[in-house]
Amino acid sequence: MENVIKDPKLAEKGKKRIEWARRHMPVLQKIREEYAAERPLEGVRVVACLHVTVETANLLSTLTAGGAEIAVAGSNPLSTQDDVAAALAEDGMRVYAFHGENDQEYYDCINRALEIRPHVTLDDGADTIATIHRDRPDLAAEILGGCEETTTGVIRLRALADAGKLLYPVIAVNDAETKMMFDNRYGTGQSTIHGIMNATNFLFAGKTVVVGGYGWCGRGLATRARGMGANVIVVEVEPRKALEAAMDGFRVMSMTAAAPLGDLFVTVTGNVSVIREEHVELMKDQAIVANSGHFNVEIDIPALEEMASGVSEVQENVLEYKMADGRRIYLLAEGRLINLAAAYGHPPEVMDMSFANQALSVRYIAENGRRLDRKVYSVPSEIDKRVAALKLAAMGIEIESLTPEQDKYLHSWETGT
Repeated sequence: MENVIKDPKLAEKGKKRIEWARRHMPVLQKIREEYAAERPLEGVRVVACLHVTVETANLLSTLTAGGAEIAVAGSNPLSTQDDVAAALAEDGMRVYAFHGENDQEYYDCINRALEIRPHVTLDDGADTIATIHRDRPDLAAEILGGCEETTTGVIRLRALADAGKLLYPVIAVNDAETKMMFDNRYGTGQSTIHGIMNATNFLFAGKTVVVGGYGWCGRGLATRARGMGANVIVVEVEPRKALEAAMDGFRVMSMTAAAPLGDLFVTVTGNVSVIREEHVELMKDQAIVANSGHFNVEIDIPALEEMASGVSEVQENVLEYKMADGRRIYLLAEGRLINLAAAYGHPPEVMDMSFANQALSVRYIAENGRRLDRKVYSVPSEIDKRVAALKLAAMGIEIESLTPEQDKYLHSWETGT
């Protein structure tokens, strides 16, 4: 089936950028060399519904080195980098992704990718798996398993599994410690600020930034915003996370209390309607609202549109909503992922670990999928530990080893006071 991309002429630019990222992804390259020698994915068909970025390109080239046949769709209408899509298509992959897709085009691309009848699915948000379960359950019999990259997708898949409706096993790559502790915290923290600054040239120093959510992504964003000189308020519903934020030195309050104080609001919860009409009514003139959670539902955009007397695009990725009382509220990147819509997404150094987990999990599924139950699995601990060890080695860091005496002590009960 013919590729659906923006412009094949962009391929050369994309290849240069992919190569630059590759130099900063040593763990994935180590796995790529191993796969090229062993070909563990020979004949395995993979549908990847991921953000089409330079880092993703290096994951996919690792899988093809192992023998996999790949079809790619974007996992967000605004996150596809068109030069990367062109480069992947020129390298022989089936690519159905372009920046600026509407909803119909987005799902058309996913369905085109599914025409290869995959053995393994890779998701960032679970839209491929949802499409299979909703529209293409006939494909499930051939599928050995899947991988899910992000918190939002894992939430959806666990709900599907709890309902007894999950049609094949899925590994929650998001929950690997070498993914969420680094990608979610350091990647989201840095790339979200990058996207906001690209879209607005916002000065963080001295401003009040409200962070909705204090999971790993919220922790990273709050810490980085404070490092830029912002006064940070955290809004959280889970008491233990709220307590942690308070102990970390942040002000913690409800969104209603924070709404009149914030200059910038960023949601990173994985939930719906975190910022609602009653909050917008309290915001100051020229407050900026952005989202770095996976879907564009964290901000109640329909309510914002209903409240506005007029909407205009004042610059790229910035929509101005004029309120009846004259206040102006600015929404960034249509409420979609600001770090990918207005920036490059996570740096390759952290995606190196995330996608190493993906690459090793695909092999695990190919070898073990038929023996797994239809549920959501954690990344096997041996994979998570191997990724950490490879990353340390790439960084030139040598760690301590247990002595025989220490190992015995940790595995015995006899020694006391």
